[in-house]
Amino acid sequence: MSQLLDKAKNFVAEKVANIKKPEASINDVDFKRVSRDSVEYLAKVSVTNPYGHPIPICEISYTLKSAGRVIASGTIPDPGSLKASDTTLLEVPVKVAHSILVSLAKDVCADWDIDYELDLGLIIDLPIIGNFTIPLSTKGEVKLPTLSDMF
Repeated sequence: MSQLLDKAKNFVAEKVANIKKPEASINDVDFKRVSRDSVEYLAKVSVTNPYGHPIPICEISYTLKSAGRVIASGTIPDPGSLKASDTTLLEVPVKVAHSILVSLAKDVCADWDIDYELDLGLIIDLPIIGNFTIPLSTKGEVKLPTLSDMF
């Protein structure tokens, strides 16, 4: 009886491991706008849904790091659904407080940009499997706004 249960567990585990899952990539991180208290950047994420029906996105979590420290983090609850058998473009706004940018003065003064690392967690609700997290990460540099960007 024990062997039969082990075989059944292995069979189910193998089938679940081979189920197609949505795939995602971060296409771009760019400056969006300046407000009184922060600078907002926008991460554009493409997610491909292999299923013939929409899949709900439960949450998007993000962490933006620069110079080895976290400069912004947060979550976006219930951002919508992935289109059926298609690619969905998601926009993830990331706000960085001006006070944080001032503390990065050494990096900023050198070339008027911020070297960053962005980690995203896209949590989707897959049938049968349940909540599934697609981890994404990218590194790059993003320019700080100039006076012409503000006016």
